[in-house]
Amino acid sequence: MPTDVRARLAELGLRLPEVSAPKGAYVPAVRSGRYVFVAGQIPLTGGELTATGRVGAEVSPERARELSRQCVLAALAAADSVAPLGAVVRAVKVVGYVASAPGFVGQATVVDGACELLVEVFGAAGRPVRSAVGMDVLPLDAPVEIEVVLEIAEESGR
Repeated sequence: MPTDVRARLAELGLRLPEVSAPKGAYVPAVRSGRYVFVAGQIPLTGGELTATGRVGAEVSPERARELSRQCVLAALAAADSVAPLGAVVRAVKVVGYVASAPGFVGQATVVDGACELLVEVFGAAGRPVRSAVGMDVLPLDAPVEIEVVLEIAEESGR
């Protein structure tokens, strides 16, 4: 597991975005003991949806896979707001929701983009359990939404 997550992200040509303000009655992330639970993240750029529509219709599966990676970056930023990312010892769970056109059955491949980014950042400790769920529509017409649960070291601050 890398100790400097931002350095690893920079090696990958990535950086954490600003934490998005909640679009409802919730907070972006909550720390409970050794776990950080991140609210579902949709792909936003500058506070606006990066793409809209259903995967397999308006959004290609390849584009949706990229968007799921963008959601994980937002999830890491939200997690970092309540616990230092350098204290992450394991990515525990990813739940991916995919707005799917009728007949689209590639939800797992879309959500794999999110899981693969966690492995790129945290190594083997980034490989979570995962659920990939097809939906008719997601909030704001987002094509994907990703939730993340991380485990952090006991002695970590914040």
